[in-house]
Amino acid sequence: MSRPPVKTLDRGVLPSLLGYALRRTQSAVFADFAATFAGAGEALTPGEFGLLVLVERNAGMSQMTLARALGIDRSTLVPILDRLQGRGLLVRRRSPTDARTHALGLTPDGLKALARFSKLVKRHETRIASGLSTAETRTLIDLLEKVRAGARPYKERP
Repeated sequence: MSRPPVKTLDRGVLPSLLGYALRRTQSAVFADFAATFAGAGEALTPGEFGLLVLVERNAGMSQMTLARALGIDRSTLVPILDRLQGRGLLVRRRSPTDARTHALGLTPDGLKALARFSKLVKRHETRIASGLSTAETRTLIDLLEKVRAGARPYKERP
């Protein structure tokens, strides 16, 4: 039995939309990230990696500062922190300067894990940028930053 010919999907205006292209690219990049980690027997999301890097580089930062840096609200951040703390990667301590807040830090196991994760991310980044020169990669990052800066934050939208 022969199959009917595959009809080309008409995407209309979508391919000309920056947001559409960014979302499709993000999906592909996140899928590659997940496959890279799964292939190494690790489980981590891109957001969790970013969180661990920020905490490692800014030990003692508050949850509120971290939420702002990640562009998420505190209610979204707390379950992520709970999960990473449950895995023994992160610790929350009472802030020495403000008893109402927690100071975040990585555990010794968290520091070791971040070193492993960083090697995997480097491998992933090399693969996804393999079609670009170093200069093109830098230009793309700069252009994406301009797009991000031009987008209004969610709370400002009507």
